[in-house]
Amino acid sequence: MAPNDDTARTERPRARLFVEGDLADGVTVELARDRAHYLAHVLRLGSGASVALFNGRDGEWVGRIDALARNRARIAAVRQLRRQAAEPGPWLVFAPIKRAPLDYLVQKATELGAAALVPAVTRRTVVGRVNGGRLRAIAVEAAEQCERLTVPRIEEPAPLTRILEGWSAARRVLLCAETGEAEPIAEVLRDGAPDDGWAIVTGPEGGFEQTELDALRKLPFVTAVGLGPLILRADTAALAALACWQSILGDWRRRPPERP
Repeated sequence: MAPNDDTARTERPRARLFVEGDLADGVTVELARDRAHYLAHVLRLGSGASVALFNGRDGEWVGRIDALARNRARIAAVRQLRRQAAEPGPWLVFAPIKRAPLDYLVQKATELGAAALVPAVTRRTVVGRVNGGRLRAIAVEAAEQCERLTVPRIEEPAPLTRILEGWSAARRVLLCAETGEAEPIAEVLRDGAPDDGWAIVTGPEGGFEQTELDALRKLPFVTAVGLGPLILRADTAALAALACWQSILGDWRRRPPERP
């Protein structure tokens, strides 16, 4: 995602870290062992070095390493780089798939601006367990790398029917349908706006059952969309749909900020 350039950036620290605590002028953040190891032994930083910090609420800050030991690090927030800005990306509702492509999907969906990742169990879903902690760690690392200000929310897996039972009709659903009648995704997106509220729904390896597709198409907030004439893998379809949303309604419409 293209970062918001409402605050001029005069410094780009080598490291960028997501933290859970609040960030403000003079606030000190304590980092656990794995993060301290990363700073000291991977990046080879020491006391006095600068790092960028963000928490999804208080914007992005320059932090100064005040202490760095084997098991912990202490960083003081000294200056705000960017104010917090809305990142109104779509939700991605996806059927869990095998571990390697699922990890890749979470990483790239984070980079493509998904605001929430919602594992949905369908009739053909074959993956019985989703490690939410691992997916959260992957999303955090991707958010740190791509310079977005938030980390997508990771929901607990639930049956797709249950997820849609309490769905707000204000959030439009793009159903990536591999069979049957569907509108080209670009045409549907061009009729909308970024702040309408969007979700993308993709099926499992092997696709939705026809009865599922029929039931989904009957919901008033669902529009079946096509991604072209080829049958895409589940992870490819999700990322292709996110890329279409970004190119038509998202950050890709804006000129990227100038780098110092």
